[in-house]
Amino acid sequence: MEKQDKQVSLNINDGDSFYANEISMNFNPTNVFIDFKNVTPRIDPRSQNAPTFNMKHNVIILEPYSFKQMAGLMNDIVLKYEKEFGKIEKSKILEKMEKKSKKQENESKKVASIPAYLG
Repeated sequence: MEKQDKQVSLNINDGDSFYANEISMNFNPTNVFIDFKNVTPRIDPRSQNAPTFNMKHNVIILEPYSFKQMAGLMNDIVLKYEKEFGKIEKSKILEKMEKKSKKQENESKKVASIPAYLG
């Protein structure tokens, strides 16, 4: 029997870069879901009554053991990053935004506790 050489062509699609400004995670017994989201406000002249938001998703689904390995690798990268560039801290503007959001949330709870009708 003669040995035959076979050629294989391989095309690699690296995918597009994706900036995520929100992340949500969930799981079931067999998978962990990581949903990377990009939410941006839009001005849509057709919709003058309500704001318009554009949302894109990229979801990664991993089985639990692979997720655990990834979490360990991510922790190692954070440690290496902080060793080279310094501690990663929350930005001042983000802290300010969170305080403002919490204040608005507390004020809305106060308003909700006042009865709208006294009878």
